[in-house]
Amino acid sequence: MNPADLLSAMKRTVEQLAAYNEMAKALTSTLELREVLALVMQKVSALLRPRNWSLILQDERTGKLYFEIAVGEGAEALKGLQLNPGEGIAGAVFSSGIARLVHDVGGDPSFAPRFDEASAFHTRSLLAVPLVARERVLGVIELVNGPTEPGFTHDDLTALSAIADYAAIAIENARNFRRVQELTITDEHTGCFNARHLRAQLEQEVKRSARFRHPLSLVFLDLDHFKSINDRHGHLVGSATLKEVGDLLISLGRHNLDAVFRYGGDEFAVMLIETDTEGAQVIAQRICEAFRGQRFLREQGLDVALTASVGVASFPDHASTSTDLIRAADFAMYAAKGRGRDGIAVAEAPSAEGTPREVPYARSGG
Repeated sequence: MNPADLLSAMKRTVEQLAAYNEMAKALTSTLELREVLALVMQKVSALLRPRNWSLILQDERTGKLYFEIAVGEGAEALKGLQLNPGEGIAGAVFSSGIARLVHDVGGDPSFAPRFDEASAFHTRSLLAVPLVARERVLGVIELVNGPTEPGFTHDDLTALSAIADYAAIAIENARNFRRVQELTITDEHTGCFNARHLRAQLEQEVKRSARFRHPLSLVFLDLDHFKSINDRHGHLVGSATLKEVGDLLISLGRHNLDAVFRYGGDEFAVMLIETDTEGAQVIAQRICEAFRGQRFLREQGLDVALTASVGVASFPDHASTSTDLIRAADFAMYAAKGRGRDGIAVAEAPSAEGTPREVPYARSGG
């Protein structure tokens, strides 16, 4: 190795060691998952300078892999996509826990071209390293270069593996911290957020929506004739039904955008970020159709049909505060019940006093 190459190699080694030291300090100074991920993104981009790269994590609820971070040409198109463990090179790395360095993906049978098709990017070389914490694979960091960029090297693999080791520990710690926090904001029966968290989150989102002039909607729903399930099959079966309802509503939500809450009893709420009344009505209709198409309690040997009455209210059209938004959606939901159940009602504009107009319908519970 000539002196210039030796000096360049030593300089890169010093830069890597400095970056690892900075990352170790920073990642141990925060338990906020978003801060951890932002730091990982910064270090990968600065140290390895790939054309495109992504951080792929496993959804703990569904088991599928999704693009938590995607950087580079066409990256936005990847953020809504999912893949199964074992699918493509990244999926194979996740399933095996073994890193892969591929100089030309054209000769690799496990390469999945659908992601290039989605992003309109042509991948040539690829580097994928698993994120492993406590002998469990959490996800994958994948670096991609096109035909005009140099291929990745074993030095790149060593550097990315070191970053992945730090990142995996930090992600695991942040997730554990978040789980402890969620115990105080989660409904124990359904896994949805609780009413206290709804009030807190909605207040923050109303302020944010007012500041940036973005719409915000709230969907309220009440299960029709739910009392008959408790009366006929008992409260344990009733609780199992509520759990299935919560799972259904969560599955219908947009990832990282919609939040599902159990408001109390058999009432649920869905907070729709940056969604106006028209968009909220579409989602409310989707909820009603999902209930009509689902049979509940099959694992308990039953076959129960269940529908919901749904109310829709939006900020700022129907309310100027978070409290009034909850009230407006609640009134609209009872209006849907008053019209015969299994349907949708939209809140009316506020009265002159600035509060939602109450719908003349007696609450009978179910």
